[in-house]
Amino acid sequence: MIDLNSIKKAYERVSSVVYNTPFGYAPILSELSGYDIYLKKENLQRTGAFKLRGAFNKIATLVESGNRGGVVAASAGNHAQGVAFSAKHFGIDATIVMPESTPLTKVQGVRDLGATVILHGNNYDEAYGYALVYATENKREFVHPFTDDEVISGQGTVAIEMLDEIADLDAVVVPIGGGGLISGIATAIKDISPSCKVIGVASEGAPAMATSYREGRAIDTTSVRTIADGIAVRDTSPKTLEYILKYVDGIQLVGEDEIANAILFLLEKQKLLVEGAGAVGVAAILHGKIDMPKGSKIGIVLSGGNIDVTMLSLIIEKGLIKSSRKMKLIVTLMDKPGSLMLFTELLTTVGANIVQIGYDRTSTDLKFGDAFVSVDLETKGVEHQEQIRKILKESGFLFTESH
Repeated sequence: MIDLNSIKKAYERVSSVVYNTPFGYAPILSELSGYDIYLKKENLQRTGAFKLRGAFNKIATLVESGNRGGVVAASAGNHAQGVAFSAKHFGIDATIVMPESTPLTKVQGVRDLGATVILHGNNYDEAYGYALVYATENKREFVHPFTDDEVISGQGTVAIEMLDEIADLDAVVVPIGGGGLISGIATAIKDISPSCKVIGVASEGAPAMATSYREGRAIDTTSVRTIADGIAVRDTSPKTLEYILKYVDGIQLVGEDEIANAILFLLEKQKLLVEGAGAVGVAAILHGKIDMPKGSKIGIVLSGGNIDVTMLSLIIEKGLIKSSRKMKLIVTLMDKPGSLMLFTELLTTVGANIVQIGYDRTSTDLKFGDAFVSVDLETKGVEHQEQIRKILKESGFLFTESH
């Protein structure tokens, strides 16, 4: 079992290597929510996520005990980098088993840190199963991402840094996947500041821990589907559930659109690049999922910033459309000289900026003599889009919108 003492020992081990990441006031989010919000920016951590803390503490304890035989881990993301970085620091071998579908950039990132990468399986669970077998056959220590006392103690060092800066926090909001981070944080907080609430946030697409918390027993799910891949955990760990049932005051769920909205909010308003798992706490605040007295001091852990650029691009695109800053139209024109010019001049009169345009005269949905023009417009909000719709209708254009 971990306790505050084990977390303090972990902090002594990791503090010379991990960053004491900024824990800063978020004025816009505070004004919107009615709380005093402070963001713990683990997205700015070395390797881009809090996972380095637990991995480093685990490997440091192995080295202290004289075990330098190498380590094995299974991960498609932040844990992989944490283990690889820590092993390199201590000069021991690391082998990371990653699913075959892992993006090349993540594979190369782990290799760049000196680890050997084995691609195996269609998903994390298959990679995990193979990694356990590989570790046993090769007599190496397996470093689990969350069901390990030393890993959990390392993650709990986040709480020590937060309370060192703001001792009178009323609540801390923490992402939940496998539960290692919140187990460590909650253990430390309930010892140092028992009145501080600890609230977990999970994705609706990966609700295993939230369901287990509600039922008071470990309940697994059959599948997970979420853009918050860092907390996309299918099965509940009885070990972390024990800490969560003992110390955590509640778990909330947020949806995919809410997570995407939080990622975009943090990028635009806080100038912070945060992955889906790291943004769930802000999503819960933005969408009224946290029930605390107004004016409460709330710390939110932004657990990581390693978001895939393709996913980020998709989130930005959809966010612009949802916030009426982008409009996608398919317009039917007569396929003759001057039609397209008339259409674009009409858009110019209402100040709509064309950012992409396509012309299709061969679709089987068209009458002979017509053409489809697909156009993406930069717009200035709901009223501006209504103005565009109105002028197109008044000018006799047939159009549909895509979202």
